Amino acid sequence: MANHKSALKRAKQNEIQRIQNKGYKTKVKKAVKEVRAAITENTPTQARASLGEAVSIIQKSASKGVIHKNQAARKVSRLTLQVNKLTGSES
Repeated sequence: MANHKSALKRAKQNEIQRIQNKGYKTKVKKAVKEVRAAITENTPTQARASLGEAVSIIQKSASKGVIHKNQAARKVSRLTLQVNKLTGSES
């Protein structure tokens, strides 16, 4: 356990930030899961809509430093490719 006043404060801040980061990571996972579910159900319009929401959530998490910017870019890129394949095969 921390002994100095500043170390105690830093420990409290770290715990609060950890909980907030966990929430953002959960949002990202749920958004990705929603897009993948729409892809497996073969619904292009739903996939496009959920992709837009997912991209927004992923980029917001990256800007806050919860996930790395390259990880965010990779997630967005892969989801977009999957949705584009789905819409390309439909039309």
